[in-house]
Amino acid sequence: MAEYPLRYLELPRQDPEKVPVATRVNNFREIYGDYNADDAGDQAGRCINCGVPFCEWQCPVHNYIPAWLEMIREGNLFEAAELSHQTNSLPEVCGRICPQDRLCEGACTLNDGLGAVSIGNIERYITDEALRQGWRPDLSGVVDTGKRVAIVGAGPAGLGAADILVRNGVRPVVYDKYPMIGGLLTFGIPPFKLEKQVVETRRSIMEGMGVEFVLNTEVGRDIGFDELLQRYDAVFVATGAYTAVTGDLPGAELPGVYQALPYLIGNINRELCLPNALDSFIDLRHQRVVVLGGGDTAMDCNRTAIRQGAGSVTCTYRRDEGSMQGSKRDFIASREEGVEFLFSRQPVRIVGDDKVEGVEMLRTRLGAPDARGRARTENIEGTAEIVPADAVVIAFGFRPSPAAWLGEFGVDLLPDGRVDVSPDPATPFRTSNPKVFAGGDMVRGADLVVTAVFEGREAARGILNQLEVTA
Repeated sequence: MAEYPLRYLELPRQDPEKVPVATRVNNFREIYGDYNADDAGDQAGRCINCGVPFCEWQCPVHNYIPAWLEMIREGNLFEAAELSHQTNSLPEVCGRICPQDRLCEGACTLNDGLGAVSIGNIERYITDEALRQGWRPDLSGVVDTGKRVAIVGAGPAGLGAADILVRNGVRPVVYDKYPMIGGLLTFGIPPFKLEKQVVETRRSIMEGMGVEFVLNTEVGRDIGFDELLQRYDAVFVATGAYTAVTGDLPGAELPGVYQALPYLIGNINRELCLPNALDSFIDLRHQRVVVLGGGDTAMDCNRTAIRQGAGSVTCTYRRDEGSMQGSKRDFIASREEGVEFLFSRQPVRIVGDDKVEGVEMLRTRLGAPDARGRARTENIEGTAEIVPADAVVIAFGFRPSPAAWLGEFGVDLLPDGRVDVSPDPATPFRTSNPKVFAGGDMVRGADLVVTAVFEGREAARGILNQLEVTA
């Protein structure tokens, strides 16, 4: 085989094997296998270490990708794990669920016909294998500052903030209403993309670092926000975006019409065997399911329904296939698993008498660009059709759902419901209440896990500056 750096010429990209479709659709386990050390080293060795690391710049947390690929090529696993954690608080999660085809791998120099370096799979391998071999974050040199920060929300932004704070001697106490950490990492993303033991392992790691989790505790109900402001030196709020975009479709109130998030959460609760899980479980076995939407959440609903034993699953999207903005990997997996896609279809109403019977669609075409430069969709009159359905899952996305008590404590919101934060680079993500910071989806709007991690980490740096703690 050719020696580095020409290895990519003789060694093609090779991803870990996927579980065969006939097996994977019968359970909710992750569908991708793992690299061993030799495979990871060979694939890392395909990196040409180009002068301008486009992969690094395209990554929202700006991972030191070429550097830790080189470490894996040389067999320096623990050093790679340390470096990976310098920029990302959840590398094993992002390695699994980031849309690498649109981010780091999409920007890889080798992506132009030679096959991008398998960055995501190697990122996952680094932390998984390092933890298996006993690596743990080294905080032996951290000095306790005596400062304490409350974090509301144990999702990716909250975990990112906690990671930075505890590494700088500030004790984070993370409050969450759920019985497990992770937010939608645990309760929204299906286990076939992210098995929950991965998140529980991260909880164990963070507790070992000194992060305290107060679970089954809803701020505003079980503990007042005023109490947090009194007890802590600062508060970081990261409660995500849970308000569904419904599309205001006529007929959406019919029995058999479901919103994506309650559907996914109910199924995960059942898989986790949580108390009273069957009360929220939505079973689509043997039903003709129509999923409305073309993003990652829609793909999650598609594949969940397949595993529940749906009679058929049809996914409709108002744009063409090339306009899909979700993970290409999840779209391919959906199609492999038997989902039928209807592109360039706009739902206009859900039809039925006592229960849903179908969805009326109009065909669409792409028109002039909107203010963001993306082509608008235009309905084509006279193209109405009814897609039969016994169940409809609406997956149009989510908006922030800030708690009412934020306003009571002087935290300003933008007209669309997002929290307004400071652009000051010294105290990024500080709200109009100088003791309160916010980040993640409730500030940005529904976005990727990795952007939430980045914003949590940046908010923590703003908190450190405000508390005059040297990062």
